[in-house]
Amino acid sequence: MNPLFWSWSAVTIATVLGGFLLGGFLTGIDRKLTARMQNRVGPPIVQPFFDVIKLWGKERVMVNPMQLLYANTYLFFSVASLVLLILGWDLLMILFISAFASVALVLGGYSVESPYARIASQREIIQIAAAEPVLVLAMVGMFLVTGDFTAAAIPEHPRPLLVDLPLVFVALLIAIGIKLRKSPFDVSTSAHHAHQELVRGIYTEFAGPTLAVLEVGHWFEMIFFLVFLGLFWAPDWRIAGLLLTSTFILELLVDNISARYTWSWLLKVAWVGGMGLAAVNVAWLYL
Repeated sequence: MNPLFWSWSAVTIATVLGGFLLGGFLTGIDRKLTARMQNRVGPPIVQPFFDVIKLWGKERVMVNPMQLLYANTYLFFSVASLVLLILGWDLLMILFISAFASVALVLGGYSVESPYARIASQREIIQIAAAEPVLVLAMVGMFLVTGDFTAAAIPEHPRPLLVDLPLVFVALLIAIGIKLRKSPFDVSTSAHHAHQELVRGIYTEFAGPTLAVLEVGHWFEMIFFLVFLGLFWAPDWRIAGLLLTSTFILELLVDNISARYTWSWLLKVAWVGGMGLAAVNVAWLYL
């Protein structure tokens, strides 16, 4: 058997297990820090694992069979995007795979008759349109710096990407806030903080094991974007870890002190602010 196959298999298994554990713990830390910011005790850090286990043990109740298909598709593409990023594959292909996960979530919302889920699906499409161009510009900037679209080429670059792409990094903070549905960008789903009027948005009609699949998919999506941000200080992963910790806390702080934008303000911030910063940085590199 090809040794490369075994190497990729080992990395894939480690990434899936690590992403599951780290995603669950970070979600628990999110809830705990949020509670502290609101002068509450909050649940234990391992509570997300208990929630998923409890959901998985419930009766499998679905509005229609397509819900399970779209939930599994969302989880699959969320896991695949993280695994391919760790393996160092082409960033543009990874971006498209990550976008497919969001599309599956949209289709899951449209597959039911709930007005909350359908409105949330429309808003999720707006969020995709707001964040994806910023991510594409970020990858163009990475290519101009490294001369390669693969993630494996970034750690080999002689200096951190953050030195050449500071404005792109700031733009990515906006885009990733949108992708993770954090306030003030949580226009499609309330995640676990219930910041808006759509109940749980796209998740409204999901329950039991199907909802557990979506929750785990969100964990992998969160880890994917954190690892992506970590590339800006590769290969020194100690400093990258400090950078990611600071970014994670900053996202939580903004999430808890800001009110939700309307969808029109979301587009203005993403396109004028995010795309503007990224475009200026990319143009500066090109010229």
